[in-house]
Amino acid sequence: MRFHFKTTYDQDIRLFPDWWTFGLYAALLAVMLILPWLIDGFFLGEVTNVLIWAVAGLGLMLLTGQTGQVSLGHSAFMALGCYLCVILMEAGVPFVAAFVLCGILTGVLGAIIALPALRLHGVYLAIATLALAILADDLIVILTPWTGGVAGKFTPEMTILGFEINRWANPASWYYLVLIVAVLVALIYRNLLRSPLGRAFAAIRDSEISAQAMGVDVAHTKAVAFGLSCAFTGLGGALMGLYAGAFNNETFNFLLAIQLLMMIVIGGLGFIHGAFLGAIVIAFLPQALSILSDQFGRAMSIPGLEMGVFGMILIAFIILEPMGLYGRWMKIRIWLELFPFARRDMFRRQKSYLKTERLR
Repeated sequence: MRFHFKTTYDQDIRLFPDWWTFGLYAALLAVMLILPWLIDGFFLGEVTNVLIWAVAGLGLMLLTGQTGQVSLGHSAFMALGCYLCVILMEAGVPFVAAFVLCGILTGVLGAIIALPALRLHGVYLAIATLALAILADDLIVILTPWTGGVAGKFTPEMTILGFEINRWANPASWYYLVLIVAVLVALIYRNLLRSPLGRAFAAIRDSEISAQAMGVDVAHTKAVAFGLSCAFTGLGGALMGLYAGAFNNETFNFLLAIQLLMMIVIGGLGFIHGAFLGAIVIAFLPQALSILSDQFGRAMSIPGLEMGVFGMILIAFIILEPMGLYGRWMKIRIWLELFPFARRDMFRRQKSYLKTERLR
């Protein structure tokens, strides 16, 4: 068991709690860097897909897991980020600049849209954002001169410092690109949590009335959270569309937003690790079902099986383990550290709301 004896307040906001944790993450990063030499092209593509989902999931995690605002419309911002990136690239903007700009513009537009939407709470906010996701499908078709409509768009040639990023000719190049983006987004997310803004997010999540009493500008903080969330999700959407090679209005339908929400709930709400664990489930479950279909034939070839399995997994986690996969791992780790002094009721769920929040 490791104990952290803290002598300054700065130790509470360190990037890594101790050198052991830093070493674990450094080892994980080293394994990820040499992964293209350890697995074949198919599984490398699947890992790339996991990282893309994780980038998009970190965006929704920032809004739902850290600020407590449920959104079912983030597929619209994934589409916005993707189309903006491609349109900028077609206008002659280099890929790196277009990619960064698409994230910034998506975040700004998301914050503007959030100003009226975030006056709603709970299920009403979820319904409003779901309407936005459905509306985005029609807007893509209406704006055919820019979006290509139903025909969609194809990925332009992507180069970084003269080096071509091509999924088919060099899958490792795409993998390293997505890995760099995922690491940078995770670091930005982690540093946000260490900042006063991140503490304001958590205060709003736990109790808006208490946060307001402590001097937090609730409306402004919500808008910032929504904007940052949309920026990260827009980057994930750009990567998803560019990685697919071709995309249209069907690529970013509202089911994608529901999958994003399921992903962060299954992985663990409020944890950076939860976005990555949930992404593994979302990305690999369809492949597992496909393999089972090949093994068992018609018995597994049921229309809608994938979404049905996702739904059952989500219900199981909500009922049995609301903290998700990472929450379960934390409980196991703490139980092992405290054994044989761990108590059965140590992780009993408590009511987390205040009396002042019950009517909201």
